[in-house]
Amino acid sequence: MVARMDGKVILLTGATSGIGRQAAQALAPTGARLVVVGRDPARTDALVAELRALNPAVDGLVADLSSQAEIRRLAEAFVTRYDRLDVLINNAGALFTTREETVDGVERTFALNHLAYFQLTTLLLDRLKGAAAGPAGGARVVSVSSDAHRRGAMKWDDLELRRAYPAQGWAAYGQSKLANILFTRELARRLAGTGVTANCLHPGFVDSGFARNNGPVARLLMTLGRPLPRSADKGAETVVWAATTPELTSTTGQYFKDCQTRKTTAAAESVEDARRLWDLSEARIRG
Repeated sequence: MVARMDGKVILLTGATSGIGRQAAQALAPTGARLVVVGRDPARTDALVAELRALNPAVDGLVADLSSQAEIRRLAEAFVTRYDRLDVLINNAGALFTTREETVDGVERTFALNHLAYFQLTTLLLDRLKGAAAGPAGGARVVSVSSDAHRRGAMKWDDLELRRAYPAQGWAAYGQSKLANILFTRELARRLAGTGVTANCLHPGFVDSGFARNNGPVARLLMTLGRPLPRSADKGAETVVWAATTPELTSTTGQYFKDCQTRKTTAAAESVEDARRLWDLSEARIRG
């Protein structure tokens, strides 16, 4: 059973499909003001209309999170409309089988799966800290990572894989999911004592269509090569749990799977690498 979140404000990215959509449906009845973010205006509006049948206090914002300018616009819109943020769920992400660059000239996987988490979170830190300092106390950043981090490695001399982009994009995806964990570790360290926690999780392999934007051949290869998927609602369980359960009020810097703490790779536990990634990400956003 999902905990009540009356009086709280939750911001959820990647909400119009897959895990994000199922998480939104589970969070809407909790009594929170739920703000869902989608890239497509029509799909976002349709989701908001659907969720308002469960809770009138559901709003939608539209942004392409691969664009730094759109992330800034999203953060500004949120800050203008809401005076607090109790839970930020970084969920939007994708796998790209061929190398592409965003409008900012950044490799798309790194931009969407990591830099978007970093930029949006840092832009909304004041709202998170404000909520944590209030009477209700406590605020959370929940970032969706993946066990794909176990096959990932930080290519420090070529983070955007300009020299080589391995087939099907798994190297870029694994690196981005490793980056999610390193970001979470460093964020938790920097937020110590503020009342804001930062955790990340593996939702399980979900047949959510996140890799279906790469053409029919790529879709076939993904279908043949992937493990047996779980349903989107099952994948969303750990997301919703990490965002709402009272058990995690003071827990920070952890990685969860199936609503339990799990060990990560040694690479994901490197304090030095977490700080290095933070500095590089900050410079990339400013650039």
